[in-house]
Amino acid sequence: MTRRARSLSLLVALVAPPARADRPAGVCIDVAASFVPTDELQVVAWVEDRQGRFIDTVYVTSKIGRYGLGNRPGRFDFNSGSPVHDSWPYGRRITTFPVWAHRHGQTFPMIVAQNGDESQLSHAFDQSSPEDTPPFCMPMLPDDPSFDAVTCASVSYSDKGTFSPNATSLYPPRADVTRQPNVDSAAVEMYRALDTLDAVSQATPIGGVRAELHWAAPASVDLGDYVLWMEVAKAYDTNAGYDARRFPSPTGIPYSAYGKPYRGQPSVVYAVPFRIDMVAGSATTTDYVGYGDPDGLDGALRAPDATITTDTPGAGGSRLLLISDAGAMYRLRVDMQPSLASDPPLAPANLAPASIAASTATLTFAEPDGATRLVGYEVRIRAGSPITAENFESATRVTAAVTPIGAGMPQTIQLVGLLPQTTYWIGVRGYDSCSNQGALAVASLTTTAVTSGSVDACFVATAAYGSLLANDVELLRRFRDAALRSNVLGELAVETYYTFGPAPAGVIANSELLRASARAVLAPLVGAVKASVSASREPRREVELPDVVEPVVP
Repeated sequence: MTRRARSLSLLVALVAPPARADRPAGVCIDVAASFVPTDELQVVAWVEDRQGRFIDTVYVTSKIGRYGLGNRPGRFDFNSGSPVHDSWPYGRRITTFPVWAHRHGQTFPMIVAQNGDESQLSHAFDQSSPEDTPPFCMPMLPDDPSFDAVTCASVSYSDKGTFSPNATSLYPPRADVTRQPNVDSAAVEMYRALDTLDAVSQATPIGGVRAELHWAAPASVDLGDYVLWMEVAKAYDTNAGYDARRFPSPTGIPYSAYGKPYRGQPSVVYAVPFRIDMVAGSATTTDYVGYGDPDGLDGALRAPDATITTDTPGAGGSRLLLISDAGAMYRLRVDMQPSLASDPPLAPANLAPASIAASTATLTFAEPDGATRLVGYEVRIRAGSPITAENFESATRVTAAVTPIGAGMPQTIQLVGLLPQTTYWIGVRGYDSCSNQGALAVASLTTTAVTSGSVDACFVATAAYGSLLANDVELLRRFRDAALRSNVLGELAVETYYTFGPAPAGVIANSELLRASARAVLAPLVGAVKASVSASREPRREVELPDVVEPVVP
């Protein structure tokens, strides 16, 4: 049977009439999906019945579900940052999961820039607040040494946006941000409540490592026939038909030279029909069943064709690796396991920090003993006061994936985006296939001070103006590179600044009064640099010209 024939057979099976029955009371249904991803994928999984009725989103990577990748200020065709991760805070990526987005049945207010300029990467200082989480870094030129860095080189600032007065989105806003008064829009306070997917968001799965996600079917889901769908997207996944010639960088906008065009092959979709029953069962698939709209404008599932790469692991239809398990080959496997409600899981053992730095930390624990079948762990973090069973739900959720592997086995939790010299409490609890929450384990740690030379940016200027791309900051940065670093004394001044700049910048960034004061202190330097730029641009004249310089843009 040809691949196209297999795909058509599967599509026919997906619309077969359902056979459903009432589910006995007290029966838990655990649906587990297993796959091996390649690097840097965005993944969403959901369940429908055989008639195509949407049941539930069971898993989504945190860039969409928590950090608002699909619904943030900026045009969707903005260039992107490092291929390591979509690291810019601007550009709504509506091409990520178009099939899922048009099926889940929810709409959200569209998030737009506060000043309405959707083609701008640099926003006013009084509308840009710090990014306190690692996913988003400042936009950079492709030849910047930090462009491909895994973590942000310095604190970045962004306009967190506001609600569009008339447009909606099929993607949720970000749920990680806390509003900074007098800078962020009042709409930001509502983002977290609007994001219905935060609870099922997890970190991007590690490439080449088996991943397993679990869905506890709600009590309202009866016995019968269902389909687990998985849509997989990847930035920079180009081939001859999907590359920068088809999806070029936007033109005629400020900072158009920043970043690279990220759009390549569209999202691909896998589907596994399975049955919820009183007897355990499993099902697999080896091929993708279609792909999404390359422009993200509709939810139609396009049949497999020759435009999608299938013979290169990590590309196109092979973004999930082919697995051999007991002689069977598959890319996506679904296991259904019914069980009766049991006692809740025990608390993780020996939770403690293993390493601590200024912005990162590693914790370890041992998996608890007991007969209960753990299917996952929930990790939350809180600064300033201890985590307890009563306030655990209100603490910030950590999206690092921790998958159970067996009683007594060691586990590791990686924390990033922490503040220096800050005390945190971390809570961890397991949950089983019946959604029973286990006992809580808590540990505390205090991050270290920032080490000299560990930050790379115009610290004080950026803290004062709110964005590294603010015109005056960009002007100072170019002056630093062109003038100060061209001689020994200038280089010494720059190194001194990098040694002592980070500490005051961290304080300035969080105080509008100090930011305003810093801008006042920097004003004479900015004026002098502008005058120098004016003099270098204009012929020498006997009369003194006004100090006016057009904004500097790349």
